[in-house]
Amino acid sequence: MTIEYVATCLFGLEGLLGEEIDDLGYKRTETMDGRISFIGDETAIAKANISLRFAERVYIKIGEFYATTFDELFEGTKRLGWHEWIGRNDAFPVRGHSIKSTLFSVPDCQKIIKKAIVSSLGAKYGVSWFDETEIKYQIDFFIFKNRCTLMIDTSGVPLHKRGYRPRSNEAPIRETLACAMAKLSRPREDVLFWDPFCGSGTIAIEASMLMLNIAPGLNREFLAESFPHINKRIWQMTREEARSKIIKDSGFEAYASDIDPECVEIATENAKNAGVLSNIKIFKQDALTIKTEGRRGTIVCNPPYGERLFTMKQTEELYRKMGKHFATLDKWQQYIMTSHEDFQTLFARRADKVRKLYNGMIPCYFYQFFKNK
Repeated sequence: MTIEYVATCLFGLEGLLGEEIDDLGYKRTETMDGRISFIGDETAIAKANISLRFAERVYIKIGEFYATTFDELFEGTKRLGWHEWIGRNDAFPVRGHSIKSTLFSVPDCQKIIKKAIVSSLGAKYGVSWFDETEIKYQIDFFIFKNRCTLMIDTSGVPLHKRGYRPRSNEAPIRETLACAMAKLSRPREDVLFWDPFCGSGTIAIEASMLMLNIAPGLNREFLAESFPHINKRIWQMTREEARSKIIKDSGFEAYASDIDPECVEIATENAKNAGVLSNIKIFKQDALTIKTEGRRGTIVCNPPYGERLFTMKQTEELYRKMGKHFATLDKWQQYIMTSHEDFQTLFARRADKVRKLYNGMIPCYFYQFFKNK
């Protein structure tokens, strides 16, 4: 069975997500901001949910069409093959987004799409009322420039929630973004990886999972595991395959430090939950006192922005002090994310490369310093 899927991601991570999809052996059909469509068989539901590090959700694409009126939205939705997935007693709630489109009212679009699916299924099953008491098929619509894409969510809880982080600090970074920061810093076994503002430990944990090849969704469940169309054996085999690929003898080493002892405690708990505690040294230390100790190393961090932690004045003073101290760290590469547009001035160095990323809804810049001068 050939299925078209849609994997969504944070803005700025499309390239990384696309490479992952390619590595799984699937063919990309379209890439746009925050989402990639690809073709796969039914096993792709399990493989994509369990293996994709940079995706937020994986959807089954039911169909798409252009609609500028509610009549067009109703008829386009009704024509799609909903009965191929949804049974007569199944639940099918509707949610979605509309951007730069004539049909801009999300609640009205929800009502029309729901009504159209009821009409379509009613004609197939010979009923006019659905109790919706059995399997849940979450319907998502995305209307962009009048093109309406209708999908079924296979993930349930967003994929960035790996399950290892029951506790976090006040301003936790999303796991998918932390993984992207780690990936872009090119971690290596012979180079120490250090996050000196570790908070919940997410960046160091994601770097370790990446280097040990631990699939991000290996220890959690997904909405599509209840779908009868997908053999339970597929999920079992995919998890077994993922476990067999874990690297058990990696020489990769990460440090995760923070000035707050509570963060150290939380990061330790999270690393243990993720199964990477043996690869991460977690300890209390002021970031402005770290030393290279003659080792090769890479700093990857997400210091306070002055939005949720610290005042702006405190944040800017921190960046000045970071610039002075980090300049003493021999030839260590440094990767720093912040939303502050004047960071390079405060840090007193110009980055070799700057990449725009999003921390939730906050536009950020990932400053990359390849050579410490």
